[in-house]
Amino acid sequence: MSRIHFDQDIQPLSEFRAGVTSFIKQINETRRPLVITQRGKGVAVVLDVAEYEAMQEKIELLEEAQKAELQLASGQGISNSDARAQILDKLNQ
Repeated sequence: MSRIHFDQDIQPLSEFRAGVTSFIKQINETRRPLVITQRGKGVAVVLDVAEYEAMQEKIELLEEAQKAELQLASGQGISNSDARAQILDKLNQ
């Protein structure tokens, strides 16, 4: 996801309502999120679907890494050489 351009990617709700089609086009073209404000405070973020899906995949990967770290910390892991041997055994079958 590209970095937010504060002068282009933060819009009041009233302007978003008035120009929703052009803002959706901007989001799809730039792949940057659009922050919607109401009374000067951020209330929503609009993302391109592909960018949202990519974010979800990254979050899932980070959750898996965190789960693996917790398993290793609790002694549930196996050594690299044991894992390698198990994989090679399965490949040779």
